[in-house]
This record gives sequence, structure tokens and C-alpha cells, in this order.
Amino acid sequence: MGNPIPRQQINEHIVEIVSDSGEGAQKAGQTFGNISAKMGNGVWTVEIIPAEIKPPARSPAGASGIRIRLGSQYMTNMGDAADIVVALNEQVLYSRIATYAYKKGTVILLESKWLTDPNPKIVEQYKTALQEFRDNGLIVHEIQMEEECLKLTPKPRLGKNMFVLGMLCYIYDRDVKKAYHEIENTFIHKGSKIIELNQQLFQAGYDFAGTKLDFHYNIPPWQTEDSKEKMIVTSGNQALGLGVMASGMDMVAMYP
Repeated sequence: MGNPIPRQQINEHIVEIVSDSGEGAQKAGQTFGNISAKMGNGVWTVEIIPAEIKPPARSPAGASGIRIRLGSQYMTNMGDAADIVVALNEQVLYSRIATYAYKKGTVILLESKWLTDPNPKIVEQYKTALQEFRDNGLIVHEIQMEEECLKLTPKPRLGKNMFVLGMLCYIYDRDVKKAYHEIENTFIHKGSKIIELNQQLFQAGYDFAGTKLDFHYNIPPWQTEDSKEKMIVTSGNQALGLGVMASGMDMVAMYP
């Protein structure tokens, strides 16, 4: 694309990242949410948990990821249908469609490596899903994410989430310095080489979106009378823990 895409100002958007378990979708989404909150946006995140404990790869029941709702106002819930979705395979989208998480016009940024998979069954699944999605009004952009990540790492499955984060940060005009800082904090215990690689993958995604995608948004900061009041970025679990501590209650919580 020759000329930079002008930024379209919007009040809010709902974003999802969906993948198989273990591909870092939730980490990418949490980082994106942190960056957005620190830029002054209202943010609400909710994790997408697989329907099975150990689901097979590329299955609707294995959908794992996160929804991020961000806007220029205080957010109190996850919203309705998503506006933009990044999916690392097509099968995980079926369970989200079944729960009406998307609408006609939802933009899907879909990993396209499955089109050239050596398994003909997977290729056929991909082609069939792609046609179904488009027939139902979804706007699908096929993205060669793995191919791009292979330019930087021989193990793209471990870094593709940072490429995704980079794409989203370009699309929503996020502060790159804040993004680099969040990535550094995320991988601080893994050493400088891992931090640098993940920042490179982020930058690759950011640059890719800037040259290959034709949409670019700006969501102004949350403006209220008390907007100068200090706020914290926290998860529901952290907020509950702080409330329990403040109340003086004795409580134990555990995974079932």
C-alpha cells in the first residue's frame, strides 16, 4: 500500500484472539488490554476457556483465547458481537459463531498456513470453513502469520502471539513504547534475548499491518471529570483478592 491509511476515530471496539490452547492468545490479549488501559481507555477483558480440559488441536471445543472490549468510556461488561477477531486456525471460530459472538461484518484475520498443509483433510476443512464464513457475512482476511514469523524464529508457534499483538497495536494506534515496555515486563525473567526476539516479532506484526491492512482506528482516552484520578490495571481475581484482604475475611480459593 502506497499511502498511509488515515485513522478513523471510533468510540469503542470489541476484539478477540482465538486459538488452540498453548499458543499465547490470552497473554497477547492481556498485554493489549494493559497497553490500552495505560493509554487511558476503558477496558474489559474476559478469557475464552476451552470446552474440554485437553481438547484436540484444531477443534471447535478447543477454542482458547480472550475478548478485549476497549473504548472512550468506562467499561462494565464484555459487550455483544466482536468487531475484529484474530484466529490462528479456522476450526476454533465455529464455537464462537455458535454462541453469537460475531455478526455480519465482523472482520476475521485468519492464519492462512492451513491452505498449504500436507494433510488434504485439513486443506479441505480450511477451504470449506472459509466459504461458510464469507457466506454468513464475515469479512475474512487471510494472513500468512507463520510465514512472517519464520523470518525471525524457527519456532513460530511460540512467538506468533507477539506478531498478533503487533498487528492489533497498529490497527488501534497503540503506543509502541508502551508496548515494548509491556513485552519487557512480560519476559523479564527469561533474559534479554527472549525480550528482544518478542519485541522483533511485535514490530514485524506492526509493520505488516501497516503495509497490508486497510483499516486503522483511533480510540480517544476515557474523558471524565475525574479522569485524573489514579487507577489500576487489575484482573477480576486480583480485585476479588484485594476486596477480601480489605474486608478482613478468611477465604480459600482453588481450581476445581
